Amino acid sequence: MTPKTLSLVASITLLLLIALCLAWEAILAPLRPGGSWMTLKVLPLMLALFGILRGKRYTYQWSSMMILLYLTEGVVRTNDAPPGSMLALIEAVLSVVFFIAVVLYARNTAPSRLARASADGKP
Repeated sequence: MTPKTLSLVASITLLLLIALCLAWEAILAPLRPGGSWMTLKVLPLMLALFGILRGKRYTYQWSSMMILLYLTEGVVRTNDAPPGSMLALIEAVLSVVFFIAVVLYARNTAPSRLARASADGKP
């Protein structure tokens, strides 16, 4: 996959994850009726959003580690009562897709890899 495609996949999954987390904790299945402070969990995702949308390699690198927290939460909360269990599963799947996209993007845009590709005459 090209870096442009990987960037698009990462951007879309991150936006979907932000929307899911907000909807989950505010409306769909909050921990407490009327919403909870858990909506604040989208703040780290929002911090990563601007760098991901701009294609900042450093953001791709650190967000690959940060997203593992959301994967962990998704896996742990699959035992919640419905619809929380389904939302947790969706969060876990989106986290895995995001993780794969950002790791591949960071790998494909490494300065050493880019230098080697230009020396070989590849675009």
